[in-house]
Amino acid sequence: MDGPIHRFGSLVRQWPAFRCALVELMGWRGTFIYVSTAAASLDQLCINVVRGLSIDAVQKANSGHPGLPLGAAPMATTLWMRHLRHSPKNPKFFNRDRFILSAGHGSMLLYSLLHLTGYNLPLSELQNFRQWGSKTPGHPENFMTPGVEMATGPLGQGIATSVGMAIAERFLAAKFNRPNHELISHFTYVICSDGDLMEGIGQEAASLAGHLGLGKLIWLYDSNHITIDGSTDLAYTENVADKFTALHWHVQSIDGMDPEAVDQALIAAKAEKERPSIIIARTIIGFGSPNKAGSQKSHGSPLGPEELALTKEALGLPLESFWVPDHVREAMNASEAGGKLETDWTTHFAAYKSEYPDEAALLDRLIAGELLAESVTWPEFSAPIATRKSSEAVLQTVAKAAPTLISGSADLSESVFTDIHCDSRQQASNPAGRTMCYGVREHAMAAAMNGITLHGGCRAVGGTFLIFSDYCKPSIRLAALMQCPTIFLFSHDSIGLGEDGPTHQPIEQLAGLRAIPNLNVMRPCDANESSVAWLLAMRSRETPSLMVTTRQNLPILTSSDIENHPAHRGAYILNEDADPQVCLLATGSEVSLAVAASEKLRAEGVRVRIVSMMSTFLFDHQEASYRESVLPKSIPTLSIEAASTFGWAKYSQAQVGIDHFGASAPASRLFEEFGFTPENVAAQARALLE
Repeated sequence: MDGPIHRFGSLVRQWPAFRCALVELMGWRGTFIYVSTAAASLDQLCINVVRGLSIDAVQKANSGHPGLPLGAAPMATTLWMRHLRHSPKNPKFFNRDRFILSAGHGSMLLYSLLHLTGYNLPLSELQNFRQWGSKTPGHPENFMTPGVEMATGPLGQGIATSVGMAIAERFLAAKFNRPNHELISHFTYVICSDGDLMEGIGQEAASLAGHLGLGKLIWLYDSNHITIDGSTDLAYTENVADKFTALHWHVQSIDGMDPEAVDQALIAAKAEKERPSIIIARTIIGFGSPNKAGSQKSHGSPLGPEELALTKEALGLPLESFWVPDHVREAMNASEAGGKLETDWTTHFAAYKSEYPDEAALLDRLIAGELLAESVTWPEFSAPIATRKSSEAVLQTVAKAAPTLISGSADLSESVFTDIHCDSRQQASNPAGRTMCYGVREHAMAAAMNGITLHGGCRAVGGTFLIFSDYCKPSIRLAALMQCPTIFLFSHDSIGLGEDGPTHQPIEQLAGLRAIPNLNVMRPCDANESSVAWLLAMRSRETPSLMVTTRQNLPILTSSDIENHPAHRGAYILNEDADPQVCLLATGSEVSLAVAASEKLRAEGVRVRIVSMMSTFLFDHQEASYRESVLPKSIPTLSIEAASTFGWAKYSQAQVGIDHFGASAPASRLFEEFGFTPENVAAQARALLE
C-alpha cells in the first residue's frame, strides 16, 4: 500500500497534534490510518498484537466490543509495559498496583494484556471469549479471571470503586509505613470512558477523590467522543478538563494514540502527590478499521470477516488468527520483573519485621484476611434499646478488635451511628482516620466501600437510611456478585421512623434486597442479635452483609451468648408451647410484637411457637432437616414484618405486612392504623386455625 494516501497517513502519524485536529475535523476514517509494521517499533508491534488478539476473540465469539481495544490499546499497553507494578505469577501480591478497566465492555483489551504479560490465562481462554465455562466472560469478573481486580460493566462503578482502593492504600500506608520502610506504596490506575464520566456516580466519586486529595489515583480517560447513539455531542458537551480542575484534580490532555505522550503523562501524574490525576487521552474508537474507525459502528459488534481482514492489513498484522510473535511475547511477559518486585518486597518486609514486630504481625494477619481478633468481649445489654444504638455500641467493640475497620456514612453519622469513637475522621490531612465522611453521596459511598474491601487489609462499613439503599443498590449488587464482604448498615428500617412520611419509609426495599443472590440481609430483633450480625459480617469472606436497624427501642429478648447464639442459623425458635398450634414468624422490631400477640393467644388457650428470623439468607443455607424443624409444614405459620409481604409466602401461609406506601404520623399511630398491633396479629393467627 503506497502512494499519496500512505504518505499522508505517515505525515499524520508524525504530528500527534495534527492527527487529533484531523480527528475532530473529519470524524476520522480508516483511509488515513495505515500503520506499517516494518517501520514500527517493538512497542508499536506489541500494541498492535494486543489489538489483533482483541478483535480476533470478538470475531470468534461473534459478540463483544472491538472499538475500545482498538482505540485504547496504546495507552493501556504503555501503562502495562512501562508503569504497572504487578506479579503475574501471584496476582494477589499485596503491594501491586491496582488496575481497573472501568469501561468493562472492552474486556478483551484486559484479557489480551493479562495473557501477554504472563498471567494464568492461556490463549485457549481468549479463543473461548464469552463462552460457557471460560475465564474470559463478556465483562470482567474478579473471582473468575486472575489479575482482574473487580467486576466492571455498569459504567461508573469502576471509577467509583477505584476511589475506595486509593483510600485503602493511603490508609494502610499511614498506619504501617515507618521511616525508611515504605512498605505500602502503590498506585490505583483506571481506564474509563465517556460513559463512565457521564454517569452520576462518576461525578460523586470524582468530587470525593478530589476532596480527599488521593494522589495515587490515576484515571486514563479514553476520550473517543463516541457512544452507542453516535457522537457524544448528542448529550455530552461539558468541558471535562475545567470540571476536574474545579474538583481539585491534576489534569492533563494528550493524544492518546501516541505512546510517548501517554508515557510522559503517566510520569507527571505519578509525580503529583496532593491531587488525584486524570489524563484526558483523545483516542479513536475502532482505530485501524477502514470503514468503522471513529464511528459507533465499531462499538458493540464484531467487525465482520472482511473488515477484520482490512483492519489487520491496515495495522500491518498477518491474517492469522490470534497471532503472537515470540519477540512480542518475550517483551511483554512481566513474570520475571514481577517476581523480582515481590522478592524485593518480601526482603523489605523481613527487615520491617525485625524493627516493628507487632505491626508486622498485624499486617501479616490482615493480608491473610483475618481482620477481627480471635476473641471479642461483646457489650452487654439489659434495657430496651434501638438496634441502631446497640449497633453503635457493638461497632465500638468491633473497631477495637479490628484496627483496619473503616466506617462512615452519607452525612448521617448522628442518625445511623457509624462513627468510630476511638479514632478520628479521615481527611486529606489525616489519612489514618477510620471514620469516613462521604457527604451526601450514597452512590459513590457504596462503591468506594467495595473498593476499600476489595483492596485487602481493610473492611468497609457504611450507612444511611434503608430507603436510600435504592441509591446504593448497583454497588450492593456488585458486591454480592464480586464475592466482596462489604458491610452495609441501614437504619430507620420501617414505618417506625414515623413523621418523615412515605418518602422515607421503606416498604419494598427489604424484599428487593433479599432477592439479590449472595447477600446476607440481617434484621436483628434486639441488641444481642445485633452483636451476632456484626460477628457474622466481620467473619464473612465472600458474602457482603447488610444490617437493617430500628429507630425505635426494642426489648432484650434473646441470649447474650453471642458466639453460640441460635441466630447464626438465620432463624430459630425463640420460645414455644408444647405441641404448638400456630407459629408466629417475625423479624426485627416485629419479633417483640409477636411476643405480645402470643400472650393474648395463650390467654385464650392457643399454643404458640415464636420464630425469630434475623436472616432469610442464612436460614435458606441450613440443611433441610433444620429448616423443617423450625418451620414444619404441619404448623400453620403467620409471618409479621412492617414491610412488603412479597416473598413471605415461601415461609408462611398468611402474612401481616404493608403492601402500600406509609404516611406521616407518629410511629405508634402508624403501627395501629396499619395493623401492627398485638390484637390484629392475634386475630390473624386465630384465622389460620379456623
